[in-house]
Amino acid sequence: MGVPLESFAQLLARDDVRIDLAHACLMVAQDAYPKLDVERYLGEIERMAMRLRGRMPQTLGPEERVAALNEFLFDELGYTGNTEAYYDPRNSYLNEVMDRKIGIPISLSVLYMVVGRRVGLPLEGVSFPGHFLVRLRLRNGVLILDPFAAGAPQSVTELRERLQRVIPAGALDKAAAGDLPLEQFLEPATHRQILARVLRTSAGRLPGSEPLSNFGLDSLMALEVRRQVERELGITAHLGGENAFSYGLLYGHDACDGERLQAQAWRTWDRASRPRYRNWMY
Repeated sequence: MGVPLESFAQLLARDDVRIDLAHACLMVAQDAYPKLDVERYLGEIERMAMRLRGRMPQTLGPEERVAALNEFLFDELGYTGNTEAYYDPRNSYLNEVMDRKIGIPISLSVLYMVVGRRVGLPLEGVSFPGHFLVRLRLRNGVLILDPFAAGAPQSVTELRERLQRVIPAGALDKAAAGDLPLEQFLEPATHRQILARVLRTSAGRLPGSEPLSNFGLDSLMALEVRRQVERELGITAHLGGENAFSYGLLYGHDACDGERLQAQAWRTWDRASRPRYRNWMY
């Protein structure tokens, strides 16, 4: 066992807001990489944030900070979503993401959040069905961002299309996926929920093969989506043997191609002419 179970349990025993997300994710990775130097990677995150913070005037607004974060991580450092080998297990481990500068939505979002929070952006995770996202509450609304697609902001139309991709026709009794209340799927995720999703994409188990439920982590995130659907619309969502709401399982190569095109389109815009982030707020 790479990381002592007691250390991981102590980390999760804290109040949710006091759980160090980067540290916890690196401890998960340490179980697969027993010689992993957690402190080195935590130090690298701090150095990344210091470099970016040094370029930001104190008067810089949140929209401009998001733009600077995106340019730093994706344009300058070259982080990108792994659309060629989406299910490569290395995509789930934060140390591998930092070494290879490539990952999947949940791992890139974790890095995006922990760096962004260190430069004054109160970013939150969003356990959107099939694709983890990041949100930022602004004065006039909420901005939804996709670190897997170079931090591209997501419109309401794009979010509804995502929902339709993961909820197949016939899964709902009385409503189409496009009619579901979008806000219910954009609630901020707790740190424990984020860790549960990280663990689902790696081994689905805690270090030492302990079940997630032993630590208060919801390993059945799909059931929460089903509860939201049923509660809002008074319907029965048929999950079936394949669990239609299971995160990541229905996110195949066609969807990855769409993400690649979106990231490429966002990067091809000249930085000065990229549409204003506030245009995507809901």
